[in-house]
Amino acid sequence: MPSEVEKYNQYEMQRLLVRPGCTGLSQVSGRSNLSFHKMVELDLAYIHNQSIIQDIKIMLKTFLLLVRSSGAY
Repeated sequence: MPSEVEKYNQYEMQRLLVRPGCTGLSQVSGRSNLSFHKMVELDLAYIHNQSIIQDIKIMLKTFLLLVRSSGAY
């Protein structure tokens, strides 16, 4: 959201370097149980280590999380 992005520092702005998707590393690594700082770290880890294998793992974890609904509000 624009109001949140206004508060980002330079480090956090890096997460905007990729097009957002429906799921991601931070969503499958704790979702709403993560701090904002941890979400940024995971998003940047994804950006710096992008691969098809990582994308497949994220999709599989997403499916499992949808079935279990853990960590959601």
